[in-house]
Amino acid sequence: MEIRISEDAQKWFHDEMGLDSGDSVRFTVRYGGSGLQPGFSLGLSVEKPEDPAAKAESGGITYFVESDDEWYFDRHDLIVGYDAALDEPKYGYEKEKA
Repeated sequence: MEIRISEDAQKWFHDEMGLDSGDSVRFTVRYGGSGLQPGFSLGLSVEKPEDPAAKAESGGITYFVESDDEWYFDRHDLIVGYDAALDEPKYGYEKEKA
């Protein structure tokens, strides 16, 4: 599993969440909403990684998914972009290459 963060998304996280170099953002699974798995969606929290299944760094910020949330992605990479019209991140999923 990989995490890819676009430059525009990284800027949004920095500006909107007040993040600085050295901070970490966890993509966590939450009950409710819609996403890759029915009845679940992604949430965000600012915390340090403990046992990451995947992580990426952009602009000095670490973005990660913990091992206990890896099931949600079902062998997909997480692609984090930016929706300018909504001024928020947008999430896409791409099947891992074999």
